[in-house]
Amino acid sequence: MIIPALNEAATLPAVLESLHAAVPEYEVVVVDDGSTDGTADVARASGCAVLVLPFNLGIGGALRTGFRYAVEQDFDAAVQLDADGQHDPSMIPTLIAALEGADFVVGSRFATKNSYEVGLTRRKAMQLLEFSMRVLSGRTFTDTSSGFRAFGRPVLEYFARSYPSEYMESVEALLAANYAGFRIAEVPVQMHQRAGGTPSAMRFKLIYHYVRVMFTMFTRASRRRAPIPASVELPSASAATGTGPAA
Repeated sequence: MIIPALNEAATLPAVLESLHAAVPEYEVVVVDDGSTDGTADVARASGCAVLVLPFNLGIGGALRTGFRYAVEQDFDAAVQLDADGQHDPSMIPTLIAALEGADFVVGSRFATKNSYEVGLTRRKAMQLLEFSMRVLSGRTFTDTSSGFRAFGRPVLEYFARSYPSEYMESVEALLAANYAGFRIAEVPVQMHQRAGGTPSAMRFKLIYHYVRVMFTMFTRASRRRAPIPASVELPSASAATGTGPAA
């Protein structure tokens, strides 16, 4: 399990407790993205591995660090999980099982009707991204910005080198993986509203982020299907300070 975390000390204990209860057999690594509230200490207290970034890189940089760690530890697969309590650990086996027929699995909030609420403006923007993804990839995804995902080994190696670093990187990553020829699947999952923490971007910044990601998507589309890079020696994720013991 790869958990990027920025100032999530208040929500992380409950998330880790529920995670250990639901899937105790899986190792957990928390990537502390320059937190100032003791997030790393909370993670260490739970007994999971901790990678501490010296300053905030953003969720994309934190995830790339987690992917590098997974590759170095020779994991066959990994699941991305948020630290704010949105993702239900009981759904993790569903994501892992779907990797039997795919390289990259997205847990979708909207594949079926559920109680997950999204504001009108944000939902319209998400629908625009879904439409753009359909135009650019020829595929329909119901939740392009989901942060609840599973990755097989080939995708871990790919994203350890190339995972996008900007906010809303999840949309760019989905398009990049599609162009690289990976098998992508969606499975319906239940998600909760945030239990706490700080959102990745404030409302007044959302327009900028949506415009930027749209521009990036169409720019990437012009390059079309880039080949999957060969495996290369990666910079060590363990170089991040504060690595703790494995769960």
